[in-house]
Amino acid sequence: MTELLQPTNAAQVVEIVAWAVGEEVPLEVAGTATKRGLGRPILGQHSGEGNRIIDYTLDLSHLSGITLYEPEELVLTAGAGTPLAEIEAAAVGSGQQLAFEPMHMARLYGNDGGTLGGAIACNLAGPRRIKAGAARDHVLGVAGVSGRGEAIKSGGRVVKNVTGYDLSKLMTGSYGTLAALTEITVKVLPASEKIRTVLVFGLDDKTTQQAMTVALNSSHEVSGAAHLPAPVAAQSAVGYVNGAGVAVTALRVEGFDTSVAARTEALRALLGSFGALEELHSANSAIFWQEVRDVVPFQVGNQPLWRISVTASEGAAVLRDIINARPGTAFYDWGGGLIWYRVDDDGDDGGTAAVRSALGQHGGGHATLVRASDEVRALVEVFQPQAAGLAALSARVKDSFDPRHILNPGRMYRGV
Repeated sequence: MTELLQPTNAAQVVEIVAWAVGEEVPLEVAGTATKRGLGRPILGQHSGEGNRIIDYTLDLSHLSGITLYEPEELVLTAGAGTPLAEIEAAAVGSGQQLAFEPMHMARLYGNDGGTLGGAIACNLAGPRRIKAGAARDHVLGVAGVSGRGEAIKSGGRVVKNVTGYDLSKLMTGSYGTLAALTEITVKVLPASEKIRTVLVFGLDDKTTQQAMTVALNSSHEVSGAAHLPAPVAAQSAVGYVNGAGVAVTALRVEGFDTSVAARTEALRALLGSFGALEELHSANSAIFWQEVRDVVPFQVGNQPLWRISVTASEGAAVLRDIINARPGTAFYDWGGGLIWYRVDDDGDDGGTAAVRSALGQHGGGHATLVRASDEVRALVEVFQPQAAGLAALSARVKDSFDPRHILNPGRMYRGV
């Protein structure tokens, strides 16, 4: 039976990890454990290091609360276990936002919630990534405990702090394999006064790529570009989208009211030759982009789900080859550079062979098996396989921060 270790402050995290190092007891590092289905399964499993079984969870959910928020300085600091919803509510209350638009993944796994630490540890970013960057671009500093049982700290409360190795960037996207984060400082930015979304109807995958490229290369500062095939669009809660009966391509424009109105009008003129147009205003735009951000069309069901990052110009060809080999349903985000692909059946490998083969045929990319059964995730490479040199570097970094492989061992790659 899994035992929960629940520290209430950073000093206790140091004590717990130091104990685990001394006893060579591996730990699952978690906040509210809403993303337990993301990555290779480790709880109750062999760690890949001898015969060690992982049956202790380091639960960081009690390291919660906003400890500093200076809206005028665009800086917020909070415990890693602080609910992401609490962070977002505080920012909204000051007319601000987390500009990287972190995805709320919990419902893909049949639960709800999620913490700031989880979003940063997994480097989660939503549709605005094409304009605002990834989560790691908004992290100013972190504090935590390494796999050596030592307190570490990096960065601070300003965008430019010190020269040297940026530890905060390394920790972002490390999935708790290098350190247990205890506190995070992020940059917040002013929220948009208005949001509008231009919809183009009936485009095929090739043509929609052309339309999104035209929009993104324009001077109209598009902050979201997605394409939903007809079956996916039909699941939206937004009337213009679910009632279209055809594929829907969506381009988002944000900012001050008069600027958004002018840019939207110019964008409509620019895209008019591609097909019929419609427009979503603020409320419906917010609903639509939340659906895209959280992959709402694929929340129902347990079929394997892939998050595939490719060169945008290759997206249609990659998806065509995948679906020819393994039927499924998909939609595009990030101007075609991100494909969400759901396999129609479970199968023995969750679609791994089809996805990896298609990437290899079209210049590569990164594909993560975001959802699948424990059996499938234990069998296949959940994250993009690394080249030999990169794998060796990853192993050296892991050994530097966690030489006994105490923290989330095997979560990303076997033996790491």
